Amino acid sequence: MKPTSATSQRHSFTRIWEVFVTALMLGLSSFGGPAAHLGYFHQEYVKRRRWIDERAYAELISLCQLLPGPASSQAGAAIGVVRAGLWGGVAAWVGFTLPSAVVMALFAMLLVSGDLSGAGWLHGLKITAVVIVAHAVLGMGGQLARGPMRGAIAAFTAGVMLLWPSASIQLVLLVLAGLCGWLWLGKRDDLPPTTEMLVPVSRATGRVALGLAFGLFLLLPLLASFYEMGWLAIADSFYRSGSLVFGGGHVVLPLLEREVVPAGWVSEEQFLAGYAAAQAVPGPLFTFASYLGGIWGGWSGAVLATLAIFLPGLLLVIGALPFWHSWRQQPAIQSALAGVGPAVVGLLIAAWYNPIFTSAILQPADAALAILLYLFLAIWKLPPWLVVLAGAGGGMLLTMI
Repeated sequence: MKPTSATSQRHSFTRIWEVFVTALMLGLSSFGGPAAHLGYFHQEYVKRRRWIDERAYAELISLCQLLPGPASSQAGAAIGVVRAGLWGGVAAWVGFTLPSAVVMALFAMLLVSGDLSGAGWLHGLKITAVVIVAHAVLGMGGQLARGPMRGAIAAFTAGVMLLWPSASIQLVLLVLAGLCGWLWLGKRDDLPPTTEMLVPVSRATGRVALGLAFGLFLLLPLLASFYEMGWLAIADSFYRSGSLVFGGGHVVLPLLEREVVPAGWVSEEQFLAGYAAAQAVPGPLFTFASYLGGIWGGWSGAVLATLAIFLPGLLLVIGALPFWHSWRQQPAIQSALAGVGPAVVGLLIAAWYNPIFTSAILQPADAALAILLYLFLAIWKLPPWLVVLAGAGGGMLLTMI
C-alpha cells in the first residue's frame, strides 16, 4: 500500500528528530577540536548508525575541507541533509552547536559582570591559548605542509600575514596558494575515490543557497556602511569572517580579532580569555562567536553573532552538495586544494605569534607554564578541558610567586 501524505510527514519528522537528538549528543560529548569531531562523526554516523558509507563520508569531508567555514559543523550538516533533507541539515547543525554556544554565551555574561584587571586565571587562559594553537600548528603542519613547495607556501603566508595583517591580505594569500597548487603541486594522490551519493536537494535549491551566500557577502558591507546600526555591523563582521575562513575554528582567530578588538566591542584580554575557554567545551570552535556576541550585546548579541558566523558555511555546503560529485573529479580543484592547505598552516603560525604569544608570554615563568601545559596536551594526551583548567589554575599560582 502506498504511504499517505500524513505517514510520510511523520516519517520525515521522525528522521529529523533522530538527526537532532544524535547531533545534540555529539555536541555534548565531542571534545578536541575539528579533527576529533570528524572522528566522533565517523564512529556515530558511519560505524554505529550506518547512515552513510565510508566512501561517501570521505567525499563529504573533502567537500567541507574545500569550502570556507567550520569543516566539522559543515560535515555534520551535510550528513543531516543526506539523512533527512534540508531540515535534517538544520537539525544537525542546531543539535551540534547548541550546547557549546549556550556555555560560551554564559561565560561571556560572567566576564562582563566581573572585573578582569589583574586576574591570574585570565592570564593562565591566555597562556593556554598559546599552547593549544601551537599544538594545532604542529599537527596541521605535519600533514599539510610536507615537502619543499608546501613548506615554502606556509612560510611565505606566515611572513606576509605578520607584516601586513588584514582580512583582505588573507584572502589574497589563499587565492595565490590555490594557484600555486594548481600550477605546481599536481593532482593530490591522497584524495578518496569518488562515489555516487544520494542527496535529497535539487540543483535549483543549491543555486538558491549559493546565491544567498554570495549575495549576503556583498550586501551586508554595503548596508553596514549606509546604516550605522550596531547589530548590522556585528552581522557584517561575523558573516564576513565565516565566509573567509579555510581550515576550521583556529584560523578564524586572526579575522575575528581584527574585527572586534579595534572596534572596541571586546577587549584583547576578553578576546583571548574566550578563545582559551572555547577549548574547554565540546562542539564547534566557531561558537567562540557566541561568546564575543555575548560580550557585546548579551543574549541577543550571542544569537546574532552565532547565526552570522555559521550561516555562510551552511549555505555553501547546502549549495555545493548537489554539484559536488561532478566537481570532485576535476584535477584542477584537487590540485588547488593541495596548495590551500599549507597556506592555512601559515595563517595559523602568524595568528599564534601575534596576538596570542606576544600578549601571553611576558616572563620566564609564563614560558615554563606553557611548556608544562604542552606536556599535558601533546605528550600525556590529557583532554583539552582539563588542560584549560590546569592553565587557569597555573595562572593563579603565578600571581602568588
